[in-house]
Amino acid sequence: MEICPLCYTKSFQPEIEGPQGRRLYLCENCKLVFEKRINRPERDVEKDRYLEHDNSINDKGYVQHLNRAIKPVLNYLKPDYQGLDYGCGPVPTLNRLLEKESYNCEFYDPIFFPEPPTGKFDFIFATECFEHFFRPADEMCKLSGLLKPEGILVVMTQPWKDTTKFKSWRYATDPTHVVFYNLETIEFISRNYGFTLLKNYRDRVFILQKK
Repeated sequence: MEICPLCYTKSFQPEIEGPQGRRLYLCENCKLVFEKRINRPERDVEKDRYLEHDNSINDKGYVQHLNRAIKPVLNYLKPDYQGLDYGCGPVPTLNRLLEKESYNCEFYDPIFFPEPPTGKFDFIFATECFEHFFRPADEMCKLSGLLKPEGILVVMTQPWKDTTKFKSWRYATDPTHVVFYNLETIEFISRNYGFTLLKNYRDRVFILQKK
């Protein structure tokens, strides 16, 4: 039986029709929209898909995209803060951009750099990876455990606004995007995983602080 991978409830609205025949669930409790377990991609499929992205520090468009997450957060960071790029992909880039701002930032990715991060961090960036989480509840526990008290968590993901638009929503065409959040979902995460939502920047970058 399917359960919500974020709040573990079994209360779902009728299936949502996504692009290319996808059938998704909407959790009535936390408003997470998620892929059925049997339809989630295999690890090799995920890896091949991620390798299709030609992202690097030399890609101006990609750098501009990451800066949409970095710039709003700088006012919350102190000069001696130590950070982590969680889910960096095959070519770590965000850490290099933060180095230009004089911040040290380690990086981790479960496929490409699977060595588990150690220690406690003052800030964590999770840019365009929340939508890939098969088990977002587990990931939130990991992220919380990696942060110091009052540490900053930066989440960058495109939220859904209307379930009737999923069929034509480009963000849902990527088969590795298996969970989708909206503002209510982010607020649920804040309440239930020990965070305060400090800022919602342009409805795509969410700045949370661990209590």
